[in-house]
Amino acid sequence: FLFDEPLSNLDAKLRSELRVEIKLLHRKLENTMIYVTHDQIEAMTLADRIAVMRGGVIQQLDAPQTIYNRPVNRFVAGFLGSPAMNFIDGSLEKDNGNWHFAVEDVRIPLGTYAFEKEPAPGPAVFGIRPEHVAFNSGAGWPFSATANVEVVEPMGSDTLVWLKLGGQNFTVRVTSERTPSNADSVSIGFDPMRASLFDAQSGNRL
Repeated sequence: FLFDEPLSNLDAKLRSELRVEIKLLHRKLENTMIYVTHDQIEAMTLADRIAVMRGGVIQQLDAPQTIYNRPVNRFVAGFLGSPAMNFIDGSLEKDNGNWHFAVEDVRIPLGTYAFEKEPAPGPAVFGIRPEHVAFNSGAGWPFSATANVEVVEPMGSDTLVWLKLGGQNFTVRVTSERTPSNADSVSIGFDPMRASLFDAQSGNRL
């Protein structure tokens, strides 16, 4: 069965209901279904495997969670996820045998990061999803920093908090019970194991 964006013209409520119906139909029929969509939610919720395409070329073909957690390049990383993955431009450096990502006065240790292969120093892009960043949780993270809140976006069950890291925009997803105010000083922390590093020129995962 080939579905070519069948839900694109429906309202949000009906689209959500029909996603469930299509998934139940797939389970009942046990037939192959190819589903074309630009909607990442449809792709993540319906697919057993996702093929992310760009210009007619498959960038990555894998299970939804693999694509979400280990995108093969920056395009795939930015295509899936709402809100989008944070991207920070900086450089990959090695000091006393230890790799780290540097931008302005920020140095992110990469001891827990799983490189695809032995990298080379140079320009790189550090990416991490807003939901993988701990907010005001204290010490104990491989990387932690303090920053001032610039914008707060309440979204009901959770809240997006915008701040600066290394002089660049950075988003953190927090629960609605922990919503800060503008200009508050907050702490953030994360494990680079959950991050993605990309070559600045090719965009490929490091």
